[in-house]
Amino acid sequence: MSVVRDLILQADDDLRYPTNGELHSMVDYLAEGANRLAVVKILTDNEKKIIAQSAQALFTARPEFVAPGGNAFGQKQRAQCLRDYSWYLRLATYGVLAGSTEMIQEIGLIGAREMYNSLGVPMSGMVDAMKAMKNSSMVLLSESEQRLAAPYFDFLIQGLQTPN
Repeated sequence: MSVVRDLILQADDDLRYPTNGELHSMVDYLAEGANRLAVVKILTDNEKKIIAQSAQALFTARPEFVAPGGNAFGQKQRAQCLRDYSWYLRLATYGVLAGSTEMIQEIGLIGAREMYNSLGVPMSGMVDAMKAMKNSSMVLLSESEQRLAAPYFDFLIQGLQTPN
């Protein structure tokens, strides 16, 4: 769930104290705490803007999604898409806070592909949506903040891609 929890559980499973290397990684993680909080605040404060820009980018690139018969055609379907965008943005912030992809995996990816497939939602569209959300988010962050946040968006994108 988090770097701290994972380190403690691993050491406990091995019936040992944390190693010097593990403790140094913990110092690095804790030193980034203020930066992690800043990233989450920026993303949270700009949620509506990020979601709107992401939707605009996706629906401009993939107009068939909002055309009659498309998965985002009509107010209800479009609102459901935007709700999902918001949910995935929130998951990315959880990853940034925890310094781990575990929550993203457990909450957002396990079963997501099956759910979207059962609803007839094209996975390529979800991948494009996550890429658009990443792009909309990154422009709001400094270079160092981007380095903290980008891996969690990339994890979402990778997790939603159809396996070869």
